[in-house]
Amino acid sequence: MKFMITKDQMKNISSNERKGAWAQTFTGKQFWPLDPRPDEVNLIDIAHSLAQQPRFNGHSLKFYSIAQHSVLVSKIVHPSQALPALFHDASEAYTGDIISPSKKFLPPEFKQIEIKIENVIFKKFNIDPETVDHKDIKKADKIILVTEMRDVMEKPTQKWDEDGVFEPLAEKIIPLSPEDAEKLFLERYEELKNS
Repeated sequence: MKFMITKDQMKNISSNERKGAWAQTFTGKQFWPLDPRPDEVNLIDIAHSLAQQPRFNGHSLKFYSIAQHSVLVSKIVHPSQALPALFHDASEAYTGDIISPSKKFLPPEFKQIEIKIENVIFKKFNIDPETVDHKDIKKADKIILVTEMRDVMEKPTQKWDEDGVFEPLAEKIIPLSPEDAEKLFLERYEELKNS
């Protein structure tokens, strides 16, 4: 017995193929980092993953998550930038975090993957990329970074680039557990989506 595939069937097979390989998310979804789609992005997956991932590759004094960092950044930007700021590291839920000193030397293709995923995340959560003020978010990110340097890191042997350029927040950062950081991230999203 022979099986024949028509040209129309071949087109359907080709259009269903995805670029790269997929990874399973916390909620059991498939996500293709090289071929991301908004309908495969899930808020629970992002919050859970970022809450499980430590900042600074785990080199803080206590566990301190990307989710908690993201919430802090979202609280000090202009209110119009709070939602994009909450998601400014959300692509790391699908790519993992790479520390800045290493990221600077990665091939440009990696940054393109991150940007593509970020744009898909923004689309999923109705954030217009044209309205995102990357400078405001980057400045807030640096302010939180110098606050983290003071509150969650060992005293450095020499100054970081941002030290002395940005002033830390007066409020001290108290690191949260992954469970509490995930809850905080989800609560912040609920607060922002309705504002």
